[in-house]
Amino acid sequence: MSQTAIPDHAQAYPAPAKLNLDLRITGRREDGYHNLETIFCLIDLQDTVYLAPRNDGQIILHTPLPDVPPEADLTCRAAAALQPFSDGLQGVDIWLEKRIPMGGGLGGGSSDAATVLIALNRLWGCGLSTQELIGIGVKLGADVPFFIFGRNAFAKGIGEQLTQIDLPQQWFVVVKPPVHVSTVVIFSNEHLTRDSEPSIMPTFQSLQPFRNDMQAVVFQEYPEVSKAHKMLEKIGKPLMTGSGACLFLAFDNEQEALAALQEIPKCYESYCVKSLDIHPLFVAKS
Repeated sequence: MSQTAIPDHAQAYPAPAKLNLDLRITGRREDGYHNLETIFCLIDLQDTVYLAPRNDGQIILHTPLPDVPPEADLTCRAAAALQPFSDGLQGVDIWLEKRIPMGGGLGGGSSDAATVLIALNRLWGCGLSTQELIGIGVKLGADVPFFIFGRNAFAKGIGEQLTQIDLPQQWFVVVKPPVHVSTVVIFSNEHLTRDSEPSIMPTFQSLQPFRNDMQAVVFQEYPEVSKAHKMLEKIGKPLMTGSGACLFLAFDNEQEALAALQEIPKCYESYCVKSLDIHPLFVAKS
């Protein structure tokens, strides 16, 4: 991200990452999308979105990502999608501080978009409900509704059917192999598991042992992820989040997680993070 200075009048809003503690693909839809079931868990690794409302209708991203035109950036698309629900003259200046690695299955771009929707809904006085925002968010990306929902959740459909789920406090070591995984490549692979049995009344315990139906195909297509997984198996029981490339290990306390972090080779991006019960924007609101 560019080092554009962020003005004092811009307001800061958090955009946390997520892990898929469990992910199962239960079928393929007629529209080409896949039905899935997953446990979404918020974590305290986060981007920061800075917003400053404008009164001329312009949406300006001051920190564009490399090779991503501003009009294609999810934050700008989110603002544009919400604009018809404002008084018509509302615009916004946007700055992003990226900490969540891209292409890792941690939902950074989706979380940024969700934060823009939640924050601008307030700043522009749109007055939309959470469910109405989710209706806008699902058109931007399958993970966006979860971040708008704002609680750890069991998700069905393409990720938009959300039910709050109680998760224990955990710490995670998250490792990012040096590769960007293409979700399109994974979902189009003929060997992808697409017939997992749907769950009934799922809980954190009933779904264990956790798995990720995309993991085997990602290992096949991206050897770097498989190599990192083998490395982590020497420490614990790693699992991939989303469509990858990030892998994670779960721990009951920070001390164990920090000890494991020290064993990760320096050639990998790695993070020690903890789970969150609620989106930080919801905490600020309540």
